[in-house]
Amino acid sequence: MPLLNSRPDCLTADTPQNDWEAGGFGLYIHWPFCAAKCPYCDFNSHVTAKIDHLRWRNAYLAELARCAELTRGRVLRTVFFGGGTPSLMDPDTVAAIMDRIKALWPTANDFEVTLEANPTSVEAAKFRAFQDAGVSRVSMGIQSLHDEDLKRLGRIHSSAEAIAAFDVARKIFERVSFDLIYARQGQTLEGWKAELTQALDLSIDHLSLYQLTIEPGTAFGDRHARGRLRDLPDDDNAADMFDLTQQLCAAHGMPAYEVSNHAADGAQSRHNLIYWRYGDYLGIGPGAHGRVTTPQGRMATETFRQPEKWLDAVEKRGSGESLIDPLDLPAQASEYLMMSLRLDEGTDTARLKRLGLALDPAKLSHLIELGLLDVRGDQLRTTLEGRRVLNAILRDLLSE
Repeated sequence: MPLLNSRPDCLTADTPQNDWEAGGFGLYIHWPFCAAKCPYCDFNSHVTAKIDHLRWRNAYLAELARCAELTRGRVLRTVFFGGGTPSLMDPDTVAAIMDRIKALWPTANDFEVTLEANPTSVEAAKFRAFQDAGVSRVSMGIQSLHDEDLKRLGRIHSSAEAIAAFDVARKIFERVSFDLIYARQGQTLEGWKAELTQALDLSIDHLSLYQLTIEPGTAFGDRHARGRLRDLPDDDNAADMFDLTQQLCAAHGMPAYEVSNHAADGAQSRHNLIYWRYGDYLGIGPGAHGRVTTPQGRMATETFRQPEKWLDAVEKRGSGESLIDPLDLPAQASEYLMMSLRLDEGTDTARLKRLGLALDPAKLSHLIELGLLDVRGDQLRTTLEGRRVLNAILRDLLSE
């Protein structure tokens, strides 16, 4: 079911329908292809021998034109090329997409365009072309600075190659971030301290630091179910690594602004802040999700996950969407709470009430007494202890 092609001119200020403005408006573009499938990855990524780049380019351009009809006149704050591995895209495709975006929407003065990249020498060689196409920020999937661990994680680069690619990137782009995974097989607290210190000493201004999670349906998930994924840190050791991460990053001027993301002042990911502040975002490409406010209310959108099915739907149906569902106010309130409590700035309880959710005072008092939540005016925040058990806090707050 395609999105309604009508303008949101009937929305008025200070109504729940206009709630998205508190978070802003962004665009996510999913490139589904990778050079190899990592054993821990549960993202919608696919390995293929041949890609018809022109066909894919035309499909993205068609979807942009369709989605622009719904959001015409809105100021676009961010674009994020995710995947998959978007650095495998033809830079000419990225340039064509960016040209079309700028023709369809006015853009913010601090317009941010992020592209996820593998830190290989082959992809680093395309960085200048991506910058010429309009990319201003690169997020690099380095994952580890140790070669043996990179092999275990199924990565196709070495640590030396990753650092070399990072050096190339920061000479070209305004901003560069990279990811690391901790609580890996055989990893010790001292080993993680040394590795994270090395990363912070690279003069980085944004890091995404994720604890390894074993997801069902992945190669790691299958191995773990068979008892063959050995030597993982236990829960206590993983918690110690989380605490150490907060301490080290804060000491280097990069505190956590979100559960897994650390940045120097002003270097936060503006695109991801749109998600966590519960703004509107369009999702284009196989398996992309969106949240879009229309005159009929806020809608949750999904697209076909399989690349060929999405491509065929765009070409034959004029839309890659597989689902569009209206979100009632209770669902919006729950989503806003779940996203915003991930942030250090927390949740605006006045906004939450406008969406129809008043939190139980007794539950709040109990969680505050336990040292898991903190309230300052209208802002509800998790403490460091609370971040460790965020899912449990959310279950408690949202239960009947």
